[in-house]
Amino acid sequence: MTRPVEDKPLGAKLYFFDSIHGSVKSYWILFKPRGGSVRSTQQFSITLPNEMAQMVKTKVSSGEYASESEVIRDGLRALQARDKAVENWLRQAVVPAYDAMQADPARGRSVADVRTSLAAEHQRATKSRRE
Repeated sequence: MTRPVEDKPLGAKLYFFDSIHGSVKSYWILFKPRGGSVRSTQQFSITLPNEMAQMVKTKVSSGEYASESEVIRDGLRALQARDKAVENWLRQAVVPAYDAMQADPARGRSVADVRTSLAAEHQRATKSRRE
C-alpha cells in the first residue's frame, strides 16, 4: 500500500510503503522535495514488530498525530531528550563524584559498608510496610 503524506515543516512529500513479512511490519519512507524534480532522495527503512506498528497506527487513527512520520519523529525526539539527560547527569553528577573520589580516596566506602547500609535500609523499609 502506498500513500503520500504532506509534510509541511520539511517541505517534502513523504511516501509510506507498507508491507508485511511474517509477524513484522515494514515501513519505507521516501522523502521527495517539492517542485516536481527530485534533486535528492533519502530513503529510510524501518522494521517494526506488529505490536509497535499497531501502536503507531493507533496514535495516528486516534488523531494524536497526523502521520506515522510524526509518531516516529516524536519518538526520536524523546530518545534525544533521554540521551541528553543521561549525558547531563554524567557530566554534572558522575564526573564530579569521580573526580572527588580521585582527589580524596578516603571519602569512599568499602563494599562491606555499602552492603550493610543497604541491608539495614531494606530491613527498615520492609518493617514499615508490615506496620
